[in-house]
Amino acid sequence: MRIEEVIRKVKEVLDEKDSLREEALQITREIVRLSGDSIKAMHRGELKTAEERLRRAGELVSLLREKLGNHPDLYYTGHVQTANQEFTEATLLYHYLTDKNFPGYEDLGVPPQDYILGVGDFIGELRRYFLISLMEGDIERAEETYRFMEEVYEELMTLEYPKGLVNVRQKQDQARYILERTLEDLTRAKLNMKLERKLEEAINVGESGKSSREAE
Repeated sequence: MRIEEVIRKVKEVLDEKDSLREEALQITREIVRLSGDSIKAMHRGELKTAEERLRRAGELVSLLREKLGNHPDLYYTGHVQTANQEFTEATLLYHYLTDKNFPGYEDLGVPPQDYILGVGDFIGELRRYFLISLMEGDIERAEETYRFMEEVYEELMTLEYPKGLVNVRQKQDQARYILERTLEDLTRAKLNMKLERKLEEAINVGESGKSSREAE
């Protein structure tokens, strides 16, 4: 075979891959956008909107997997991994807020490595939900969220793999830091609540004593 024929065949293959890569980039950007919009809707309490965004993102995740099925060198890349992580994170948050029945990586149609990295990011979104609960004065819901964050963290810490397989160590370190900050916030909020109650009791006792003296 002449060298120009060899190069021409190589060019055909690479042209196809380049076209697929550009298409995949557009799809992954849309998955990330829809997943992010879904998370924002959840934190606003707009679960129907969140569900619709997740449905559309899920369709694109499936489309991406189909298009790149014969091109693992394109599928197992950073931008695809990021899209799968974002979709996983958003889906887990949705199920935490709705039914606590969490789908596995096969249900979502993503690689297990991408799924577990999404679990790591999920802890960050749980903290956001925790903070919203505190701001709304719902200490009980905030504490429930923190306890669940602990559960997720403990499960995440059972995973030990080399970075070349899945960079879970980074997510574990981030989760540990998030959990420590969240516990500090919860402890402070509960102490403040106790102080407020004692202050109210003191004020009530003082007003009661004043009323008694006035009655005499």
